[in-house]
Amino acid sequence: MADTVRSLAATITGNDAPGLLTRLMAAIAEIDAEILDLEQTVVRGQLSIGMLLGVPPAGHDLLQDRLAGACARLGLTLALAEGIGDNPPRLNRSVVTILGRPLLSSHVAVTTRVIAEHDGNIDRSRRLSRTPLTSLEFWVSGADPAVLRPALARAAATSGFDVSISPAGLARQGRRLIVMDVDSTLIRDEVIELLAAHAGCELAVREVTERAMRGELDFAESLRERVQLLAGLPVSVFDDVRAAVRFTPGARTLVATLRDLGLTIGLVSGGFIEVVAPLAAELGITRVHANALEVADGRLTGRVAGEIVDRAAKATKLREWAGEEQLPMSRTIAIGDGANDLDMLAAAGLGIAFNAKPTVRASADTALNLPYLDAVLFLLGLSREEVEDAAAARDKLDLSAR
Repeated sequence: MADTVRSLAATITGNDAPGLLTRLMAAIAEIDAEILDLEQTVVRGQLSIGMLLGVPPAGHDLLQDRLAGACARLGLTLALAEGIGDNPPRLNRSVVTILGRPLLSSHVAVTTRVIAEHDGNIDRSRRLSRTPLTSLEFWVSGADPAVLRPALARAAATSGFDVSISPAGLARQGRRLIVMDVDSTLIRDEVIELLAAHAGCELAVREVTERAMRGELDFAESLRERVQLLAGLPVSVFDDVRAAVRFTPGARTLVATLRDLGLTIGLVSGGFIEVVAPLAAELGITRVHANALEVADGRLTGRVAGEIVDRAAKATKLREWAGEEQLPMSRTIAIGDGANDLDMLAAAGLGIAFNAKPTVRASADTALNLPYLDAVLFLLGLSREEVEDAAAARDKLDLSAR
């Protein structure tokens, strides 16, 4: 259709009922109006339909009359606006996701204000989840994502909610590689502290761990210092520690849903393969990289076996796995909480700081400060309903397989 063809924007609101759109379309079916755009939402029984119709030369008045008559019979309110052609092109398109528990009107006000200040327009919005947190998704055009991202991050940090910006369109679809840290990310614990509790040096190890995660100590040296304190522990301690490990809320849901989507998942940890590998196997994750502890005569020697997995090694492993999957780095996601994750978060297409230390939150693309790891799914554009439907399908499949 030529851009000079007249078009009619119709906004229809009222009480929702089954079959309303069917009856509206039936009323204008005999008119050769082209559907240029159509969107419908229902919020607590209140219907809103937006239509953009290309009007045939001889059908303008008839189209308006048919729409007005149908809306009157159905008890709906109609507003019309005339124009030329389709919607204008939407440039610099991105998706802004905001999350809160609770998510307040002031949070939305801050978000929309910052978007407007950066010449952005919100073309579409929808709720992704209500529990265990509320998340909203805004499709934005006109604002440069690279400039909008830090501005929204600063506003969110000040106002107390989480925000993420990702590219719209094909860049958000398809295969991805998601690589996660383990301690204090996939799980709620620091494995070295659980080991230290068996050696009676938990407080000393925790102090060094916290300083290392804040970036105050070189990670490799701090790890050697802490591992020395574990010398003499029997290898049976690994069984005790694995039994004590607690998955982060939402971790199982996140991994299971990512697997349903056919996405590749990897774990890369500054912790220990003796604990991380069984956790990965339990979740069905096959890509795993972590430190190994040296053992002699059935006891820990107090030394690390092989090269230490530090921040540079994590980023290297992310790139290596992306290459093996034949994925560009733009299609990778990294999730972590400590200074040891900084290089990995910076290298990934999307770096997510999960309940992270302040220096890490300030450096990452996105910061999630709520205790639910499956909130990452909302950043991928999945709704809570879609996640729950996937879980129900898995349960049904599991039952049928028994």
